[in-house]
Amino acid sequence: MPQTRSGRHSLPNPFCHLSERHSLSAVHYGKADYAKLPKPMNQKSLLASLLVLLAVVIIPAQVPLNVNVQIVKAEDGRDAAPVIAMFDDANPKVRERAALAAGRIGDDKAIDGLRNLMNDKSLEVRAMAVFAIGEIESEKGSGAILAKDSSEVSGAPVIARRVEAAGKIAAANPRGQLTSALHTFIFDRLGEQAAMEVNRDRLTTLLGLTAALRARPPGIENVVVKFLGDTDARVRMDALNTLARLRSRQGLPDLRHLLKNDTDAVVRAGAARVLGAAEDKVALPLLVDAATNDADSRVRVSAIRSLGGMRDTSVLERLIQHGDKLLAAHKLSKAAHPAEKTELLELATALGQLFPNTENQRVVVFLNMLRMEDGFSSAETEIALARVAPKAYIDARLPADFGYADRRVASAYAQGLGTYATSTDKDLKLRAGETLTRYINGMKTGVKPRYQSEMLKAIPDLQRANAAFKPDNLAEILRNMLTNDDVNVRATAAELIGAQPLSADNIAALKSAFSRSFIMDKKSDDAQLGIMAALYRLNKREAVGILLNALESPNYLVRQRAFRMLADAELQKEFPGIPSSLESARAKGNDKVKAYSPINGTFLGQVINRDVDYRRALSRKNGSVTAVFRTQKGTFTIDFNPEEAPLTVDNFVNLARRGYFNGAEVHRVVANFVMQDGDPTGTGSGGPGLSIRCEVNMLEYERGSVGMALSGKDTGGSQWFVTHSPQPHLDGGYTVFGRVNEKDMKVVDSIVRGDKILTVKILGK
Repeated sequence: MPQTRSGRHSLPNPFCHLSERHSLSAVHYGKADYAKLPKPMNQKSLLASLLVLLAVVIIPAQVPLNVNVQIVKAEDGRDAAPVIAMFDDANPKVRERAALAAGRIGDDKAIDGLRNLMNDKSLEVRAMAVFAIGEIESEKGSGAILAKDSSEVSGAPVIARRVEAAGKIAAANPRGQLTSALHTFIFDRLGEQAAMEVNRDRLTTLLGLTAALRARPPGIENVVVKFLGDTDARVRMDALNTLARLRSRQGLPDLRHLLKNDTDAVVRAGAARVLGAAEDKVALPLLVDAATNDADSRVRVSAIRSLGGMRDTSVLERLIQHGDKLLAAHKLSKAAHPAEKTELLELATALGQLFPNTENQRVVVFLNMLRMEDGFSSAETEIALARVAPKAYIDARLPADFGYADRRVASAYAQGLGTYATSTDKDLKLRAGETLTRYINGMKTGVKPRYQSEMLKAIPDLQRANAAFKPDNLAEILRNMLTNDDVNVRATAAELIGAQPLSADNIAALKSAFSRSFIMDKKSDDAQLGIMAALYRLNKREAVGILLNALESPNYLVRQRAFRMLADAELQKEFPGIPSSLESARAKGNDKVKAYSPINGTFLGQVINRDVDYRRALSRKNGSVTAVFRTQKGTFTIDFNPEEAPLTVDNFVNLARRGYFNGAEVHRVVANFVMQDGDPTGTGSGGPGLSIRCEVNMLEYERGSVGMALSGKDTGGSQWFVTHSPQPHLDGGYTVFGRVNEKDMKVVDSIVRGDKILTVKILGK
């Protein structure tokens, strides 16, 4: 399994204790005394006794199953009280596990108890208590993190976790009273590690670098650059990741050296990324060489992205030559979606950025060839063509057999035309809007019955593009969308109405749509949550009625959103009855997740696990269950980590055994970041009609880590991803529940958007 950043300390050698305490040679007996001694054991009895003694000495206490069941039940119900009560348990493993649960639940009532656990005798308990305070992200935890302490008392892992927690709390509370002090704490701890140069504490360094990118303490990049020469490639990677996100211009000579000479591909890719963000013109030749010649596609992609942002057109010839080579290989491939596709789409995006409004024929020819080879299905190519040759793109027409038969084509075309919405050329903007309107209107007769359900999936992207042009009848169009049977269409309409000017008709339409969604949407809460957000944004006073109704939703996520919005001080001043309504809802336990009831007709936002489910999930050990994925590019295996994420693994195993993932299209691939799947609709907005809570843990997002995709805390369901490279900014935010080994990552690396997961087979129980 992936190693955690928190080290485990071995117990003292039990044989030393035996020799010190039980050596007969250290005591002299007379004959009379000897007669009183017990008779010698036979060899078998002696061995059995020794094994028992060793077991007592060297086997650490574990969390009893019944206690573990109580803990996961409390997590499922988001009820902190039971786990807070366990902070005083005699078993350090129970205290440690309870601390983790408190962090996952996120209730700041646990902070005082967690602060006490920071003085626990167990190093693991202390470290987990700090980790949990960081997960809660409340400003109330700042004092505990900043408290004076010495590494002799707290231990190096605890210091490291304090830095991590400081970053999370500061990022969540940018205007907090102690945020400046948290910044200083991060700055000082990371500065101490930088000053050491050798014998640095790796954990503190890595967590400090991630805290720096989250909290962004002023001037921190001057410290971060000092880690670019570290002998540990992972430290260099994380330093580069932080510098890129800070858009730093520090250490440019060192960055150029890393891009040209570092032996680690991810380090070279990171250096290319930072140099691009810094727009370092001196590095241009190095970036061109990396983009076209590096042996690793991750480096090439990062360099291509950087070149796209540097606006230097002298790179045209080299990029086109590289693109032609990739396109030739793409054409020769027998795969439905050749491995070169991802890199070609990155190249298309870069060319669109480099040559806007130029009508450059080399670029236009290349993009048109890519467009046809890819079946007009990628937004990256459409957007690039629209930018480079805007007049020609409007005049072009999609092949009749493509435009109304493939939702990917419709979506990509809409995004291409949507780029004109910000054009300063009024004529082009008008023509693009008219073209998009004709295309949308043509769907009424152009889409044949057998394609209607599939083409419905393109409506959100089509209407987002249409809304960008702000047609006179936009409000009417969006209100009509709010009556559509498809939940994703309604969720999109709510999102777009929320960005429109306030009107009585829009308010009335949103309220009506919420009432309908409240009753009919049993497999997705996207429309309800979207409508609540839109109403609150337009006129939060008008939202009060539906928010009070939402407090009675069977779905915890909907109730939680309502609780948060109704906590608004302005609303409570204008509507004095809100506090009593909230108190009444809490008295009924509506601030907790309730047990599933068939009468609700939905699994969303409820505790759907039973005792038998908890026990099954908790009985698994790391390595005891795996999933074998057969794809169009080959086979790879996920080794699950049920000890760190038991219910997430259990949910995945259950879905896989039902055949849920079989035939699913890979809907998202971001080079050098993630491959994402698990949505049967292929759009990225689908799910299994249930939600599972997050099981955030200390496992790192390394290369090959498997995590749950989210649209907010505790919104996981079926979508999962594999990281192509370390992604420290995801640590502690998304559940890690498995790992793909390096050999199988070759298959994952070759998967591109549009490939399919053919079958998933679960091995083990």
